[in-house]
Amino acid sequence: MEEQFILRVPPHVAERIERLLNESNPSSSEDKSLDLSFSEDGRSGTFVIGNEHFPASLLDLPTVVESYKTYDDNSLIKTADIGQMIMVRESGDAAPDVIEYRHGLTPPMRDARKRRFRREPDLNPELVSRVEKDLLKIMARGTADNLDVEAGEQEDGDENARGANKKPAPKPAPKHDAPENLTNAGEPDRSDSEESDDSV
Repeated sequence: MEEQFILRVPPHVAERIERLLNESNPSSSEDKSLDLSFSEDGRSGTFVIGNEHFPASLLDLPTVVESYKTYDDNSLIKTADIGQMIMVRESGDAAPDVIEYRHGLTPPMRDARKRRFRREPDLNPELVSRVEKDLLKIMARGTADNLDVEAGEQEDGDENARGANKKPAPKPAPKHDAPENLTNAGEPDRSDSEESDDSV
């Protein structure tokens, strides 16, 4: 695994970096030097390209971003989990007052922490432990403490009372085995299909 981060810069700085990386002889370029240095707090620093200095901040991303590379344009190999971003700002822009970046890297992840990730509910630890004990007792075919048995009996009684007002469904009449109709001295009736078989 590699150690990676995301460098987000203003558009005009991005063009200069791309031009510098694509040149075969970078020493001839005016932007022949790139530098990034951080102060003691490790969160604020300075990005230098050529003779220009830009303020930079190290921010945590709201989600982990996976990075992949390929050697044959067919198979992808995971190389890193990226959790931080270095944001380079214009000189006049205000520094962020938080260490976690509010948005993800793509438009659907805008305001991701608030929109996509729910806050954990505030639960009473005593209530959680009591419910856990009750579930373990029920799974062990026991009974739970503080179970409202009267409500269950009352519901059964209501069902019996409702059932008493209903009339019982009539039973179907029993079927008697009817003897086959016999004609022509005890021979059974022949169906049309049997007659057609004889003609063949």
